Amino acid sequence: MRFKDFAKVGHPSTLFSAFLYFDMSFMVWVLLGPLGVHIAKDLGLSPSQKGMMVAVPVLSGAIMRVFMGLLVDSIGAKRAGLIGQVVVLAALCTSWLTGLHSLHAVYALGVCLGVAGASFAVALPLASRWYPPEAQGLALGIAGAGNSGTVFSALFAPMLANHFGWNNVFGLVLIPLSITTVIYAFMAKDAPGRPAAQPLAKYFKVLQERDAWWFMLFYLVTFGGFVGLASSLVIYFNSQFGIAPQVAGYLTAGCVFCGSMFRPIGGTVADRVGGARALQVMYIVVVLSMLGVAVIPPTLAITLSLFVVGMMAMGMGNGAVFQLLPQRFTREIGTLTGLVGMAGGVGGFYLASSLGMSKQLTGDYRLGFILYALLGLCAFGILFKVKLRWRSTWGSPAVARARV
Repeated sequence: MRFKDFAKVGHPSTLFSAFLYFDMSFMVWVLLGPLGVHIAKDLGLSPSQKGMMVAVPVLSGAIMRVFMGLLVDSIGAKRAGLIGQVVVLAALCTSWLTGLHSLHAVYALGVCLGVAGASFAVALPLASRWYPPEAQGLALGIAGAGNSGTVFSALFAPMLANHFGWNNVFGLVLIPLSITTVIYAFMAKDAPGRPAAQPLAKYFKVLQERDAWWFMLFYLVTFGGFVGLASSLVIYFNSQFGIAPQVAGYLTAGCVFCGSMFRPIGGTVADRVGGARALQVMYIVVVLSMLGVAVIPPTLAITLSLFVVGMMAMGMGNGAVFQLLPQRFTREIGTLTGLVGMAGGVGGFYLASSLGMSKQLTGDYRLGFILYALLGLCAFGILFKVKLRWRSTWGSPAVARARV
């Protein structure tokens, strides 16, 4: 669909609200990653503890996405989002006022920040239900570009920590988060015709569908790679190349920006050439770039270039997955967004924690990147096998207006 035609359908203010809510939520979701060097220095953390510290919010967000997806289908996306915002604001305010003096306290905040990561299961259904099938790739690409909030976290958190102390950063982020909550409350609107709430057990019947599991795997690789790197790269650049946290934050922000901005491009490409075809190409790029990081002698210029290319492909892959998902699971989009988002968060937890463990056990990060690349290769093989069935059933021209 051309953008001129796209602007005539849907609900632009809701799409903007979904993007902004997603953006600010992702900013605070990965906040412990850019602050990781400062926190680790004050608390004396080992490499594996640093990896776990940035991985806990990702895992918490993965689990919370299931519950937020159910809440979206039960009470509507707008109200579910407002509830999540209140929880995150309360957790940040408490941490700012009382301080975090132990690793367990940091873990506790990380668990609460997972609610911000669950915004994914709110923002995408909120936008999706306003747009027709042929516009899903672009609509969800725009809403999903809210993962660019991780750019702000990487760009500003280390700098603010240098000037005001890392604990005060939790208070400073309350300002944009509060403004966003007000805008969201007034501008977002649930689409008419929302499916009626169903018994809890009925939602999980969707897991009897093989395709639900395949979508979870596909997003585990694309989004898991994106958020895992967004959470870990400040620590990686500091440890691997001795770069100061603030400069490492700038490099991380550049990588994350590329991945975020290419998500709507991935959705648009998937609309035009088919989501499965686009996703296969992106998996190849992801696998090659991560293997390159692992096996090519580490220089900053080469490593940074590989991360940029890899995160572009991950971002485009995220858009391609969500061009396909609403076509296959129209009525269950809230629940499936939560489940698929959960899988993406699990992938991010795996990558972030495995990089820390790899550094702890082997002295470098190569093993973590190699294992992740093998996971991407597995997803490519499965997608190659199932795409023919998809195109002859739910993706056939007789039943679908968008390309598979």
